Amino acid sequence: MPTSIDTGNTAWLMASTAMVLLMTPGLAFFYGGMVKTKHVLVMLKMSFVCLAVVTLLWLAIGYSLAFGKDVGGLGLIGTPKHWMMHDIGMTSLWGSTGIPTVIFSCFQMAFAIITVALVSGSIAGRATMRGWVWFAIAWTLLVYVPLAHWVFAPDGWVTAHLGALDFAGGLPVEINSGAAGLAVAIVVRKRKDFERETIRPHNLPLVVIGLALLWFGWFGFNAGSALETGGTAPMAFLNTQLAAATAMVGWALIEKWKLGHVEMLGMSGAAVAGMVAITPSCGEISPIGALAVGFAAGVVCAFAINFKYKMGYDDTLDVVGVHGFGGIVGTLAIGLFATVQMSGKKGLFYGGGIDQLWRQAVAVVACASFSFAATWLIAKVVEKTVGFRADEEYEHVPGQEEEQAYDDETVSEIRDRLLAARVPVPAGAAGSEADVAAADHQLLAELRAVLVRRDQEK
Repeated sequence: MPTSIDTGNTAWLMASTAMVLLMTPGLAFFYGGMVKTKHVLVMLKMSFVCLAVVTLLWLAIGYSLAFGKDVGGLGLIGTPKHWMMHDIGMTSLWGSTGIPTVIFSCFQMAFAIITVALVSGSIAGRATMRGWVWFAIAWTLLVYVPLAHWVFAPDGWVTAHLGALDFAGGLPVEINSGAAGLAVAIVVRKRKDFERETIRPHNLPLVVIGLALLWFGWFGFNAGSALETGGTAPMAFLNTQLAAATAMVGWALIEKWKLGHVEMLGMSGAAVAGMVAITPSCGEISPIGALAVGFAAGVVCAFAINFKYKMGYDDTLDVVGVHGFGGIVGTLAIGLFATVQMSGKKGLFYGGGIDQLWRQAVAVVACASFSFAATWLIAKVVEKTVGFRADEEYEHVPGQEEEQAYDDETVSEIRDRLLAARVPVPAGAAGSEADVAAADHQLLAELRAVLVRRDQEK
């Protein structure tokens, strides 16, 4: 065990921590651009509130329960001994890499923050802020913290007892947020127009800006999890980029086949899917394996985002389809592509049989099941007590009456307002086609007039 701080490793982890913390504002932009204009501010708030709430919970008790010495030897939860960072000072070191415990705690805090924020995408546009805040508090302590102990703590049961591998958080971050997103989406219920209307991003450039911040931060997320500058960190860095690239190729092929063209929104989701899948395996597999994992994630997630229509759950921004299924692909891939050089274990394709694969599968089922069941209970309690589902009509965001994301109506909002005011033409009525054409022409003229008048007023 080191007795002094390793300045190189410490500097890298401090930089990685800042990068991971930047991912939550990036996620806010990513989600904010994908929703309707009237919901953009509440999506930003749902992410930014996690920066405050989860930080305070982590300091108070979260870190201690996640990384304190295991209670009872079962690997389920840590001791509360280090509440408010008790007994952790400037000279306290974590593990064998000479890193101060304080910065290790901050690094893991950043993981907790973005994991909670990820879940908000499943209920975008139909949850109250009051319900979300109470949900975030309970979910952090009752779901994320135990799973973080299972996987990240040296004496957690997934790591120490089951022997499953997870380099950077495929289980407690990705699969956890996907399973939780499914549960909370079921409790909060579908939008009334779920089957009829597909939400299109109101601001695609904002989505891409969010993606850029997420992509940048993900290098700290994955390579930073090595907790040192050498060893597996450079390979985890490379594998992250490779998986994102091949996921975009795999997704594009499916989208071209299904739609006849490739959309920027799909490419954004594909890059995230690739980085999600490589998260658990980035330090366990070779670059060749990373290429395969990314491509598989792009293909699987391109199909998985449509499961919600077949199964009837309203996962608004595809948290289940991208993070849930992407996390499963990456976690199981360790059992296929793990190499002795990277992880000390052999996957199925490297002569290790199914030994590691079954351990990975058990970890996936156990973590997903726990997350879904616990999240469903928490969401139900929140719904029955403070209320979780927003007004069914949801024409405005509760508590946002004094704020607007944009000063002016967008073109789509003006169009929707004019359409709502138009008298519908009965189907089959005489001259209905001509009437519809005339009405559409009139609508276009009115839209142009409104836009011209608005520009003149500026």
